[in-house]
Amino acid sequence: MLSEERFVEYLADASRRLLIAEDDEGTAVGYTMINLGEPADADVRGSLRIHPTAELSKCYVLPGHHGEGVAGRLMAESLRAGGEAGAEGMWLGVNEENARAQRFYGKHGFERVGAKRFLVGDRYEDDWVMERPLTPVG
Repeated sequence: MLSEERFVEYLADASRRLLIAEDDEGTAVGYTMINLGEPADADVRGSLRIHPTAELSKCYVLPGHHGEGVAGRLMAESLRAGGEAGAEGMWLGVNEENARAQRFYGKHGFERVGAKRFLVGDRYEDDWVMERPLTPVG
C-alpha cells in the first residue's frame, strides 16, 4: 500500500482520482487510483483506440480481503469516476505473466490492445496494455 504522505500528495493532484475501500470499522482495505488525461508513454498512446482516456494506475486490495468483492466494487466505482471525469475509455498496464490480474480485468471488460516495456532498476518489465470503453457521465 502507499504511504500516508503519498496518499496526501495524490489527493491534492487534480489530475488523479483516488478511491479507498474500507471495512466495517473504517480501516482501509484497498484502493484504486485513476490518472486522467492522455498517457505520456508512446507505446501506450499508439495502442489506445478510445479518447479521451483515463488510466487505472493502481488497483490493490489487502490479501486478507481477497475474495470479499472489494476489488469488484472498487473497479465499478473507478469506471464510474473515469466516466464522470469525461473519459470515454480507460486503460491499464498489467504484467504479461500475471494471469490472475488479466482474468480479473477481462471480467470487467478490458481487452488487450498492445504492450509496453519499461525499466525497473536494471531489468526490463513487459506489460500488456488493456483498454475498455466507458460511458461518460454528464
